Amino acid sequence: MTIMLTRTERDTTDDAARHAPEPAPDPVVTVLGQPSRVATLPQYLPHGWTMRRVDGLGAVAAGDLVLLSGATTADVRLARAALPAETRVIALIDDGAPGELVAGVLSAGADVCVRGGHPAILAGHLVACRRRQLTSRWAEVGLAS
Repeated sequence: MTIMLTRTERDTTDDAARHAPEPAPDPVVTVLGQPSRVATLPQYLPHGWTMRRVDGLGAVAAGDLVLLSGATTADVRLARAALPAETRVIALIDDGAPGELVAGVLSAGADVCVRGGHPAILAGHLVACRRRQLTSRWAEVGLAS
């Protein structure tokens, strides 16, 4: 006796959801705002990472890590409104910025707020943001039953 099973559209979708996503491209840190604050950052980024300066949110590519240098609450609010939800927004503020600014940029939607300081600390926060970004790519992968 021969039994023939046919795949339904749902079966195909479930199979696709169980496979690993395509490899992610090397990260790009897109900088808006004060370039002098991040001038030495590239030497602290992992191999393969690039940093580019843009003049506006329209130049941000999907998947970029958006670094707002000298961020204000309004800057973060604008970025969050203009960019896809999966875009990571990093707010870089002054060392001595008041706590109200930290709370403001985080409440406006920044994924992380970094007070100025050594660029290696900022690079560490960028790496952590990238890991969270990649984790969300794997959230769609179903577990094998």
